[in-house]
Amino acid sequence: MIVGTVRELKSEEYRVGITPEGAHALVEDGNVVLVERGAGEGAGCSDLAYAAAGAELVADAHDVWARADLIVKVKEPQRAEYASIRDEQTLFTYLHLAALPELTQILIDSKVTAIGYETVQLPDGSLPLLVPMSQIAGRMAAEIGSQYLRKPGPGRGKLISGLPGAAAAHVVVLGAGTVAENAIQVAVGLGARVTVFDTRLDKLRRVQELWPGRTTALMSSPLAIAQALRDADILIGAVLVPGASAPKLVTRDMVRGMGPGAVIVDVAIDQGGAVETSRMTTHDNPVYVEEGVVHYCVANMPGAVPVTSTAALTAATLPYVRRLAALGPRDALLADPALASGVLVSEGKVIHAALAHSLGMPVSTLAEALPN
Repeated sequence: MIVGTVRELKSEEYRVGITPEGAHALVEDGNVVLVERGAGEGAGCSDLAYAAAGAELVADAHDVWARADLIVKVKEPQRAEYASIRDEQTLFTYLHLAALPELTQILIDSKVTAIGYETVQLPDGSLPLLVPMSQIAGRMAAEIGSQYLRKPGPGRGKLISGLPGAAAAHVVVLGAGTVAENAIQVAVGLGARVTVFDTRLDKLRRVQELWPGRTTALMSSPLAIAQALRDADILIGAVLVPGASAPKLVTRDMVRGMGPGAVIVDVAIDQGGAVETSRMTTHDNPVYVEEGVVHYCVANMPGAVPVTSTAALTAATLPYVRRLAALGPRDALLADPALASGVLVSEGKVIHAALAHSLGMPVSTLAEALPN
């Protein structure tokens, strides 16, 4: 099989979908690996390293798209790449299509088989390709909230840890999954007072077992969230419904009630955001102020640490890439229920039920859609 990766075009995105080590493994398996020149520079992966691994360096990304049977990326295709997506091609990357109806339609029209890292799901419900980036985004979220709480800037000028005679900052976390646990770990480590909301009692119990006496874990409800936000300094949105739009748990009135200089870090923004006032931002223009509150809504947060995040991501994705290349997409998907669960669209049909529901589209089964 011909497997290709290209330079990411999303703003300030330096990660790469295949490392030289991954390219070497794929070549050893008997595949041809195409790498756009310079694709891995931002992640510490040089063209020389790819060439030494047996990959073919290609000057033009369009040639990679034109020749590759399987395109392995990090982020969803950008507008400049839409015309390159073609039928009988498999795309394996983070997609988060519930927040991107235009791209969803492009993928439907192109008849590509698009597999989202974020929807590959093991039988126990875990999301193995989302975990490493969720860990990074969660840890970054607490750091970023602390940064924008300080001045100069629109933050209210508080040290997250407080000091004797000065109260610690209050951090509210929506969700108790992987992003949330990593955000809580850093926030507690920095000395913040932390309140966590979720609808799952088992997750709330885990939070209090991990950080006894350092957190308040509460069942999520609009009233409880509104009350907690009245004296919150930082809000971290860490909710996820795989394949679907994030639920809007925080209204504009709740945001206004946080008061001037509070900070929102909406990690759920790649699925539309958990906060009514959230809108997507980029690393080169990461924040805006609305209702007096600082909003950080960067969809590709781990892109800020590309060396760490590329290594962690590709360690998780490579076994699936090798399986797709070895068996071919149809047989690999039919043989692996976890990988099959990641298919969002194929052959002009929406396969993932949560995505179809979010966008009001009909849903088809994978068996109906996969080409023979």
